[in-house]
Amino acid sequence: MKKTIGILGSGQVGQTLADGFLKNGYKVMIGSRDASKLNEWREKAGPNALTGTFEETARSAEIIVLAVKGSAAKAALEMANAKNLDGKTIIDATNPIADAPPQNGVLQFFSKLDKSLMEELQQSFPQANFVKAFNSVGSPFMVDPKFESKPSMFICGNNDAAKKEVSEIIELFGWEAADFGKVESARAIEPLCMLWCIPGMISNEWNHAFKLLKK
Repeated sequence: MKKTIGILGSGQVGQTLADGFLKNGYKVMIGSRDASKLNEWREKAGPNALTGTFEETARSAEIIVLAVKGSAAKAALEMANAKNLDGKTIIDATNPIADAPPQNGVLQFFSKLDKSLMEELQQSFPQANFVKAFNSVGSPFMVDPKFESKPSMFICGNNDAAKKEVSEIIELFGWEAADFGKVESARAIEPLCMLWCIPGMISNEWNHAFKLLKK
């Protein structure tokens, strides 16, 4: 039986990933501070779609997706209650994007190169198993992307079993998983968001993804 998915965040990324899970036979709950704004999504999504608070969502889920603004990530997990995160895989789709405007098409981050946002979250919630994923592409391509070849989704995290679980989801969603090691690798994976956004910011070109080539 497929595991129950809890998505913390009701924006476009959260809804896109929720729809992807539902399409593949999962039961999904989206958590929001205001569940009423998800009424339309829930009506369209069908009987396996539920909504609730962050805490209700984290408590009921076996796998959690963190899909909020990077600046709100820690607060969202605190509202979910740390005990509801213990031992669970958390797919971290967040990026540490600052409120400051881009510079010549380059997003500004509030994190530093020697410590990623995911490292901060893993340190704050040490019993959870964070896996960075879905942060380096726009939401229209997160599920069943249509490119000339299968694109690569770069992931990292400390728990091998959690990364295997996330890799299976990534491949189910039409991607090739590229495991780049432990949590410190998020220092390199999170800035892929910057790189992905530059063509869009400077030329309004958003239809691309990354591919890891091997010889």
